[in-house]
Amino acid sequence: MSDVVVGADGKTRCGWGASTPDYLDYHDNEWGRAIRDDDGLYERMTLEAFQSGLSWITILRKRPSFRTAFAGFDIEKVAAFGETDVDRLLADTGIVRNRAKIEAAIANARAAAELPGGIAALLWSFAPDPVPQRPVDFSEVPAVTAESKAMAKELKRRGFRFVGPTTAYALMQATGMVNDHVMGCFVEI
Repeated sequence: MSDVVVGADGKTRCGWGASTPDYLDYHDNEWGRAIRDDDGLYERMTLEAFQSGLSWITILRKRPSFRTAFAGFDIEKVAAFGETDVDRLLADTGIVRNRAKIEAAIANARAAAELPGGIAALLWSFAPDPVPQRPVDFSEVPAVTAESKAMAKELKRRGFRFVGPTTAYALMQATGMVNDHVMGCFVEI
């Protein structure tokens, strides 16, 4: 895959962003855009955790089912889920049925609900300031950074699960805390 490609629409974008129609829409309209609300960040954190060991396209295509299954990623509602909900989720063929990830999503909602300033304030406190320059090519895109390591450590300390440094960095990329649209990509963050 090339670092940048020119789409049928004439726009130059990150190479992965034009590989499927689902990726095209996600790349052009969501990935790297700042998300600052608690439920929106909880959704992205949950989806990134479910992605661990799978391809992002799998999660992206199941996102509508995830949203239904997890009450629109409303932190308070998911925090109230019990064992009946775990059983319901394990039987839901529309999502990834992994008990550890399902239980982590519920535990993470409970941990997020306990944060005095909300999850957005906590997560954004790890965003580098200033945001680093966008990478020239994919070889410059890290898997982890000092900030993602610190974020993962703090989340773990606060009871969050399935959010290691790599997942934390993917969350930072997806939610606009860093800008990993490569040079030449038309998306300006």
